[in-house]
Amino acid sequence: MAAFRVLVASRLAATPAFAPRPGLRLLPLGGWAPSPRAALHASAPRPGARVALVLSGCGVYDGTELHEASAILVHLSRGGAKVQIFAPDVPQMHVVDHSKGQPSEGETRNVLAESARIARGKIADLARLSAADHDAVIFPGGFGAAKNLLCCIAPVLAAKVLRGVEVTVGHEQEEGGKWPHAGTAEVIKALGAKHRVAEVTISFPQPPHVDRRNKVVTTPAFMCDTELHLVHDGLGAMVREVLELAGH
Repeated sequence: MAAFRVLVASRLAATPAFAPRPGLRLLPLGGWAPSPRAALHASAPRPGARVALVLSGCGVYDGTELHEASAILVHLSRGGAKVQIFAPDVPQMHVVDHSKGQPSEGETRNVLAESARIARGKIADLARLSAADHDAVIFPGGFGAAKNLLCCIAPVLAAKVLRGVEVTVGHEQEEGGKWPHAGTAEVIKALGAKHRVAEVTISFPQPPHVDRRNKVVTTPAFMCDTELHLVHDGLGAMVREVLELAGH
């Protein structure tokens, strides 16, 4: 079972953190707007946003959820973003045998070294990340976000750092196992943040949630037990919102 979401905080400390999100785009008379799905597959000719991607290992149970990280990288590339990948140079909390879902006794791994598998070797120590050098930062899901970063999953990280922030982990009820981690919503509320119910992908009425005041975008992704392509499309919608918040 895959783990948790994506949190995005745009222009951390580099610009006013609580600037509102730009409004709706106006169309010329007789013009037309591409569908959200078409927009996901469009290439951006403008200079790319500078995006930091923070990983927490390699593998959903003890690191970053690989499908989420890969989808985010694909959509950032399609959007013309300039991406730098980071991970902490620390030991993993533990190593999980993903074929069994159980910890491997006596085995140790380094978070940076494991994350480098996803980054194809192009990765830097998280200690070198400077907010002034980036327009946005994205945290893919995976239990490593809780185990190897700040002891909490990505949306809960936002709830701890930004008072009153609005985030989503999807639905608030398990609904027969479709939303197995729905209880996380109550943790978010307990921290004083606001949880918003949202769907996995733009094929549903609700897109990924955007907190315009705090410039934070979250999407449920694998919080929902659903099809891989729906998660991929939902992450693409999230990336598009992030790049818009970053002015690209």
